[in-house]
Amino acid sequence: MTISRHFEIIYLLLDRKVVTAKELSEHFEVSTRTIYRDVDVLSGAGIPIYANKGRGGGISLLEGYSFNASMLTSDEQEDILVGLQTLAVTEFPNTDLILKKVARLFKKQTTNWIDVDFSPWGSGGKKKQLFILLRDAISQQFVVHFCYFNSLGEQSVREVEPIQLLFKKNAWYLSGYCLGREDFRIFKISRMDQVCVSNQTFTKRSTEDAIKDAEKQIGETSIPIKIRISSQGAYRVYDEFDDHMITKNKDGSYTVVANFPVGTWLDSYLLSFGTLIEDIHPDYLRERLLKIMDKLKHNLENPTKNKPG
Repeated sequence: MTISRHFEIIYLLLDRKVVTAKELSEHFEVSTRTIYRDVDVLSGAGIPIYANKGRGGGISLLEGYSFNASMLTSDEQEDILVGLQTLAVTEFPNTDLILKKVARLFKKQTTNWIDVDFSPWGSGGKKKQLFILLRDAISQQFVVHFCYFNSLGEQSVREVEPIQLLFKKNAWYLSGYCLGREDFRIFKISRMDQVCVSNQTFTKRSTEDAIKDAEKQIGETSIPIKIRISSQGAYRVYDEFDDHMITKNKDGSYTVVANFPVGTWLDSYLLSFGTLIEDIHPDYLRERLLKIMDKLKHNLENPTKNKPG
């Protein structure tokens, strides 16, 4: 996150006086070119930062400079801290450390007003490392390679010019230009495997159309579905659907009408209700679920036959 890196560069220079571009690039895991670009941005914003070349040189702030938090109002300082806290709960790398440093600069105490865990069970540090990898590829404009599994379980190898990370519908996505498809694409990060950054650089393309179509791509093709759920399923009805989608029936059951994305996910989702579901429309969907349950029944009744050889 560029703005957070700018804050931390100022913090490091206030603390250490002079730091080389190489030291900063290693600290932030970016190129020295990116560091010099950051110096230009900070200088353009009125921060008295400069670089001296040669022996004993480096990047430093004007002697006697101190970060003047009064340039920002108290509300603006609070907004920055709240923004960093919100980003922290999405597990964006290093945000907690940056939050502490910015709070120290503002001389404010942070309040843990929100706590959300989006990581799947057993994910460990793998997700964090992937974020760092993709973040650096985006900022340094390197092509990434990975295996991708679509919603049908089909695998393909992709070469992508990464544009940005998107958080939508409780999931992270990578937006980028797919070299194989010669078009902008959105990739769900949880379906990406064997991700690596190549040495191939790229020139950033116009992303107006890509950003505009991102939500449409993430939304996928949807169909209207009507479900009747027993009264025992009230907790799931109110947990997972908006009020305008729900009708409570006289017998205590619920009718839910909503649009769902087409794909194998839909079958798994509906089956997760188990015996709470009393009816489903359209009819073809009901028949499809019955066939899946028949196959499951057969597998469970014949466990020996289904063992791998």
